[in-house]
Amino acid sequence: MELHFVSYPGAYRNNTACLGLPPFGSHLVPSPKACLQQQEVMRRCKRRVSVCRSSYVDVSVSENEVKAADDTLFGAPSHGSPLPFGATMVGDGVNFSIHSSSATSVTLCLFTSSDLQQVGPSNVVQAITDNGQVTREIPLDPRLNRTGDVWHICLPNISEELLYGYRMDGPFFPESGQRFNPACILVDPYAKAVISREVYGVPASNGNCWPQMGGMVPFNAEPFDWEGDISPRLSQKDLIVYEMHVRGFTRHESSNVNYPGTYHGLVEKLDHLKELGINAIELMPCNEYNELESYAYNAVMGGYKMNFWGYSTLNFFSPMIRYSKSGNSRCGLDAINEFKTLVREAHKRGIEVLMDVVFNHTGEGNEMGPTLSFRGVDNAVFYMLAPKGEFYNYSGCGNTFNCNHPIVRRFIVECLRYWVIEMHIDGFRFDLATILTRSSSLWDKANVFGHTEGLEGDLLTTGSPLAEPPLIDMISNDPVLCDVKLIAEPWDCGGLSQVGKFPHWGLWSEWNGKFRDTVRQFIKGTDGVVGDFANCLCGSPQIYQDGGRKPWHSVNFTTAHDGFSLADLVSYNKKHNTANGEGNRDGEDHNNSWNCGEEGELVSLHVHDLRQRQMRNLLLALFVSQGIPMMTMGDEYAHTKGGNNNTYCHDNYINYFRWDKKETDINGFYRFSRLLLNFRRECDSLGMEDFLTSDRLSWHGECPNMPDWSETSRFVAFTLIDSRYKELYVAFNASHLAKIVSLPLRQGHKWQPLIDTSKCSPYDFLAMDILDKDVAVAQYAHFLKSNIYPMSDYSSIVLHLVPQ
Repeated sequence: MELHFVSYPGAYRNNTACLGLPPFGSHLVPSPKACLQQQEVMRRCKRRVSVCRSSYVDVSVSENEVKAADDTLFGAPSHGSPLPFGATMVGDGVNFSIHSSSATSVTLCLFTSSDLQQVGPSNVVQAITDNGQVTREIPLDPRLNRTGDVWHICLPNISEELLYGYRMDGPFFPESGQRFNPACILVDPYAKAVISREVYGVPASNGNCWPQMGGMVPFNAEPFDWEGDISPRLSQKDLIVYEMHVRGFTRHESSNVNYPGTYHGLVEKLDHLKELGINAIELMPCNEYNELESYAYNAVMGGYKMNFWGYSTLNFFSPMIRYSKSGNSRCGLDAINEFKTLVREAHKRGIEVLMDVVFNHTGEGNEMGPTLSFRGVDNAVFYMLAPKGEFYNYSGCGNTFNCNHPIVRRFIVECLRYWVIEMHIDGFRFDLATILTRSSSLWDKANVFGHTEGLEGDLLTTGSPLAEPPLIDMISNDPVLCDVKLIAEPWDCGGLSQVGKFPHWGLWSEWNGKFRDTVRQFIKGTDGVVGDFANCLCGSPQIYQDGGRKPWHSVNFTTAHDGFSLADLVSYNKKHNTANGEGNRDGEDHNNSWNCGEEGELVSLHVHDLRQRQMRNLLLALFVSQGIPMMTMGDEYAHTKGGNNNTYCHDNYINYFRWDKKETDINGFYRFSRLLLNFRRECDSLGMEDFLTSDRLSWHGECPNMPDWSETSRFVAFTLIDSRYKELYVAFNASHLAKIVSLPLRQGHKWQPLIDTSKCSPYDFLAMDILDKDVAVAQYAHFLKSNIYPMSDYSSIVLHLVPQ
């Protein structure tokens, strides 16, 4: 048997990725004596490559050398099974299965770990990719290894710790949406771990930011010890969510963990979240992505820009390998087990784990982006395409996942099931979730149901919103997924907003952007929003109640990973994104922020004190509102990003949790946060199953039972019946003027102060840790005896009833 190498010198590359053209290096293709199928692959590859590459160099080896290499990797291949998709252990072998509706040939490529890391030319019998060499290529016979549009093969007695990918050939007509390129070795969309670079933020040894990736071939290994793990299965109404970044949480040197910036590092700090009062963590993207995709020197910061947030998924089944301490160990299996350990240890503390998933787009970008996986497997199926093959960009990231295509929605549902069943995940937050409701390419009932009778006029433009999207229907009625938390970000970059209108099947909660905007406006003293603010405090019934939904369908937040932090929200009127190296042009300009009179961090004592009050006011509004409160990592100690509201590119102190700041707690803000969160968990009235009614809730103004809903009103107060505290009185004064508030009269009881945001710590929250608490309470006695309470400007209070 004779084999030939081909060399492709000199071509344009973007970060050395394959851009629809063959990569550098040499590629193994068999001579006509090998097999007719490989001959056809070679013919097509030469035809296409000859347009943009020059010479071919042949190197011959003997048939015996190739046969010996086969014997060390696997036994005689068999046809295999079309289902399940991906690489699956069957008996003593592994079944490989992949769907492609238009591929004309498929080759399975196997790597050893050492070969994948190989750099440069080699004189052994392997094909050379741009970074890494293929250990063995196995062409699939379309007569034996294809069922419908599924290509499959089973390899018995396969060696352990192998990696795999696919070469696929087919039409290359971008204007028709077809972008096959047999020179690219593709990652299987169903791969359970993806291996390439091992160290976060460090290019490969040859400086390549996009080295060849390989999926983990499953092998016999000891099962993970879940230690009897059971999900806390918290009621959705009881959730207190903490949005966090795995790496950023412990990467700062002050974390003092053994493995900073990893899943294990997070485990070491779970007790902090338990102490804070958190019972659900929402992990920013932990699927495999390339943090070096926009690797460029940033002269402003004197370092390199990273995709720190991770909203650019390359593989949805694989956990981010470079968030693990073990890196590529055992082809990614140890990284999978580290993620499982995180989930198990969180569950032991009563904390659920939610994942932020990005099914709206992938990291392959637009038509100029790299061909890594989905694009090379079935571009026209996985992406939403315009009539001439261009990519629709509802995501704002270059492409849009074709979510409601039958194959794609099956892929998404099976992926979600995997994370629930195999990884014990408790729920998901879907980034730009309205894209999941848009019609797929060529959407019409004939395409869905296979016939055209009585379907005239049913054609929809690609991307049109669907009243009953098949994907959302499948997720909502799936026997596994219907019992986990489902949270939608109900808008996208194409202008579609569905706040309060997201198709929900009674299960889906939503990020409530209306809550964020209204609370920010009211607390800083904007006129005309008092009624909307009161509505937010009640769980936004004006938005959700008519649709048959509940308060817990609203996920309330005042800050998130994108936008100002809580401290910056009261410190800056304008964004300060110069550190991003983009001339301060990026990021949102409309922030509803207020700097309290002076811009920046170095301010007068008066402004400093006002900012402390405003942060407490914002936090209190969040945690006394009906619905699910969500806090952003670092806000508990008032983390600042220096006024940067778009910190996506910073792997540094700007995004790192500062444990030294939290421990110092100069202003007592962490104490206030911790007490407030645990106070909410104590009150049955602050996490109601249904919307409040007048038998439990009463509205007040500066006088009892006389609320002021006028355009100029900046005062809101209410009382709420609570089993633990009997009754709560909560008031917000967003005016620049102080007020004397008359309190409702309750026979046999008197009001006692609990929270006053105008007071300095520790008297802002009168908890049991104050040694002179009785003295502090007594100082209010002469006011409360007259059933009044003095409120400072820009302050809020919580009182509760005690027996007279």
